[in-house]
Amino acid sequence: MDQKKIGSFLKELRNEKNVTQEQLAEVLNVSGRTVSRWETGSNMPDISILVDIADYYDVSISEIINGERKSEIMNKEEREIAKSMSDYATAEKETIFKKMKTLSITGICAVGIYLFLHETGIYASSELLGRITGYFEALIFVVVILMAVFSIGSLGELRRKSMRIFLYDNVPAPYRQILT
Repeated sequence: MDQKKIGSFLKELRNEKNVTQEQLAEVLNVSGRTVSRWETGSNMPDISILVDIADYYDVSISEIINGERKSEIMNKEEREIAKSMSDYATAEKETIFKKMKTLSITGICAVGIYLFLHETGIYASSELLGRITGYFEALIFVVVILMAVFSIGSLGELRRKSMRIFLYDNVPAPYRQILT
């Protein structure tokens, strides 16, 4: 897979439609900078966005991956497989972001309570408040560690699940390339 070739092809497709990077970004719900990175070959579009790009330009995902037009058009079954893969990837990401959001909110609340107790000096007025302050201090540390471990572990797990689910014999070869 040649990212530069893919980027050039994406730029060619965009120019054929007479659309700016910003206009395309708005259609795909990404930033203009993201589109620019795709077109320069710095980054590749996420699998969930590849389906939308293919639909928008009326090309197949295999054409995008190969960086050139083919005479064959993606048939209905291939589109359904690609859509299923996209939906799965999106659902997995949403799950990860929900867990990260929960951890973040917990951490922010713990920091707020800790700062209130510590900065007002209330924690020194009783042993119980001192213990509560210590609890929130420990909770902040644990949440930061959990967020790091969770984000690293979740990304690896997402990739492993994607590989395990999508690399079946009935999945067309171009889609296997996307996931590797």
